Amino acid sequence: MRRVISAAATAAALALAVSACGSSDSGDTAAPAKSAVADPAQISGEVTWWDTTRPDSEGPTFQKLIKEFEAAYPKIKVKYVNVPSDQAQNQFQTAAQAGTGAPDVIRSEVAWTSQFASLGYLQPLDGTRAVDNESDYLAGPLSSTKYDGKTYAVPQVTDTLALLYNKKLLKQAGYEEAPKTVEELKKVALDVKAKTGVNGLALNVDSYFLLPFIYGEGGDLLDVQSKKIVVNSPQNAKAMAEVADLVASGAAAKPALQDSYANAMTALKDGKAAMIYNGPWALSEVYQGKEFKDKTNLGIAPVPAGSVKAGAPTGGWNLAIYAGSKNIEASYEFLRFMSSASSLATVSGDLGLLPTRSSSFDDAKVKGNPDVAIFKPILDTAVGRPWIPEGGQLFQPLLEGYQALLSGTKPEEMLTQVDEKYHGIMKGWS
Repeated sequence: MRRVISAAATAAALALAVSACGSSDSGDTAAPAKSAVADPAQISGEVTWWDTTRPDSEGPTFQKLIKEFEAAYPKIKVKYVNVPSDQAQNQFQTAAQAGTGAPDVIRSEVAWTSQFASLGYLQPLDGTRAVDNESDYLAGPLSSTKYDGKTYAVPQVTDTLALLYNKKLLKQAGYEEAPKTVEELKKVALDVKAKTGVNGLALNVDSYFLLPFIYGEGGDLLDVQSKKIVVNSPQNAKAMAEVADLVASGAAAKPALQDSYANAMTALKDGKAAMIYNGPWALSEVYQGKEFKDKTNLGIAPVPAGSVKAGAPTGGWNLAIYAGSKNIEASYEFLRFMSSASSLATVSGDLGLLPTRSSSFDDAKVKGNPDVAIFKPILDTAVGRPWIPEGGQLFQPLLEGYQALLSGTKPEEMLTQVDEKYHGIMKGWS
């Protein structure tokens, strides 16, 4: 799964513009009781599922699970459609608003779920068979499925960010361990470049990847409890100065402002950069690179700490049902199956993605994937994000600010610009 939150968020402004004329008032729809289905195996229908994973490295695992589902539910067929993650949000919004062309089930980024629910696009799931053993879910992923006291999705995978690094290159520069602070990150990166001729760090110009620097200095974007916008703060100014300095000093290669994710991944895989920030979804692709045919050459460490802490963001994906679906009962069963502890363990074991159920971590398939064990403690200390309808809209202004920062705009000026745009989004906030 390639993370491209900021690109996907460009369509978010449209959502507020059309919210007054949403296609459904499904938030008040009464959900059928779980006991209403006498024999789930007799449910029939065709479920169209929009998946947003990488079709080459991740898609085969989900195709395998679909075959298992169809074997268990012979009267339900699943139409699998892979939609790029940077297009799915906009395409789903457009189709849901028009009342035609939306899938029965969408793989929704955690920041989209409350937004879609607030617009009436999602089927409420409380009291349905889609929600099974809710107490088994990790608290963070589960919280992203709620809006206005109701459940609108089930958690599929959770994620966070870590520092991925080429052990061989760091060793050639004299380092046996990954840097633990941003200050150390700069030194290690410069030493790698000086001693190996390879770029020490490749940055991805994306809002999600900027958050570790913000959290590391004790900053944030919003204070939800006080309904206050806090993006323009001294802490964030310090964080932005650190990022700009990584590039200006040569510790990080000057990134292209477009396609920087792909560029950073390619640089790491080909041995042209020693370190990048990325998450568990990237591992299946990283291992396809020539530098990591020997998987033991890949190092995974917590993101380097700022002056306050090491602060990685919380991310992930949910499964939600379109409120206008004509295959609601079949979709309930599909969500139940795909979010079961066994299915989540299969995904985690095959791909290294982090499961959202506590019990899945005890599964032999999960325990057999060492990458999950490395990411689990990083996830446990990740910083939660606010699951509010406007949450997905915060990334585009921050992305534009990040691009301006790397184009020479001063940190304070950049944050002032982002703050102004946030006040246009968060009506009534101070």
